[in-house]
Amino acid sequence: MIEASSRMTRGRRKGWATAATVTAVAATFVVGTGAGPAVAQPAAGLAEVLFVGNNWDGTADVIESTGNYAKVGRVNIIPDKQERLGEIYLDPVKLAFFLGVRLTAGEGHDQFVDDMYTTPDGSAVVASRPSFADVVSIDLASGKINWRFPVSGFRADHMAVSPDGSRVAVSASTSNTVHVLDIRTGAQVGSFKTGDKPHENVFTDGGRYLWNMSIGEVNTGTDDPSQDSTKGDRRITVVDAQTFQTVRVIDMRDRLDAFGRQDLSDSVRPVAFSPDESKLYFQVSFFNGFVEYDVATDKITRVKELPKNPDTNPDRTTWVNDSRHHGMSISPDGGKLCIAGTMDDYVTIVDTVTLQESPTVPAAKPYWATVNGDGTHCVISESASDSVSAIDFATGQKVATVAVGDHPQRVRIGHVPAGWAGTPDVGGTGSLGAGSLDTGSLDTGSAGS
Repeated sequence: MIEASSRMTRGRRKGWATAATVTAVAATFVVGTGAGPAVAQPAAGLAEVLFVGNNWDGTADVIESTGNYAKVGRVNIIPDKQERLGEIYLDPVKLAFFLGVRLTAGEGHDQFVDDMYTTPDGSAVVASRPSFADVVSIDLASGKINWRFPVSGFRADHMAVSPDGSRVAVSASTSNTVHVLDIRTGAQVGSFKTGDKPHENVFTDGGRYLWNMSIGEVNTGTDDPSQDSTKGDRRITVVDAQTFQTVRVIDMRDRLDAFGRQDLSDSVRPVAFSPDESKLYFQVSFFNGFVEYDVATDKITRVKELPKNPDTNPDRTTWVNDSRHHGMSISPDGGKLCIAGTMDDYVTIVDTVTLQESPTVPAAKPYWATVNGDGTHCVISESASDSVSAIDFATGQKVATVAVGDHPQRVRIGHVPAGWAGTPDVGGTGSLGAGSLDTGSLDTGSAGS
């Protein structure tokens, strides 16, 4: 194992290693360099679908993964809402953090569904619930909770599933921790520390490594570039996915500076690896565009600025959670990127060779982008219009739109039993209004059942 040393610079920790060491370690992060677990194959009798997490509803809509994206069913992700409410009523600390989530990241709403993945056998969906600070497994036949894992701290965020489908990683954003769970049982198999506010997680090299991107403080009003040092420790932490030991730390500040983009934030938001994992494309706070990073040479190679919507408020403090663009995916052949221009209200397809973008397509606060079942379309969540839309990678045009629940965000490929049409409405669905006290299980323990 090679672990980057660190030092304090401009008030936050930075990972460092010699240039030769960085290059040597980076060279291992390419597909095929290690024997990772096999990619999970769906079991017989399952249908491939898309799960759409309706963050403010506490539901997940399930739609077909191709074609006309017809609705298949709906899952209530918060059947235990009243139980979680009772816990928070009795704990003033949990209540304070719950209300904090509502007033900051939730834009005045409670956050009930952030991310979700199905188990390999298609019997359950596993979801992170920010306001309840936990991860739950929902049985797709009964609608009941199989297991519950309270994360450390007070908020659960983005997840990632291992290529073999056996493990799920979740960011605990207020404790600077990533928990890795057995997807079938909810038992913790490992954890590791990150920079401030861990966000996106990605397994690479067949599951050999797990990358976490910490985004720092995004809910403060200190958004002027001169106040950047107040945003905390923002870095990429790469760990061995079996031992959970850190093998590499990447602080993009120096890479951006070396490229001549001292003006850009180094808060890495959504990312997309090229199919061979030699390149990492990523979005950063406040920027209408994205960055291309070469993994082996540990250098930023290109920066692409995308159009600004003239109607977007130029006041950076009004942009949701420091995002300007939030959401990107890459076509299976690596030739096209799909970019969600969140605060600019559009989506565009970008050629990865020329970096030429297609004409922008209007979209209502697109918050995420993923690839559909056959790889031909990018599916975006339009959080301001409670819908998801499909964008053709080849033409850059919107080809379908489907209505979903309140404030869709994450969209993920999953599997359900053939003929499945939704879960029973166990516990009732829907979020309480911003004026009511909808509380969650904000336990500080690191294990749950």
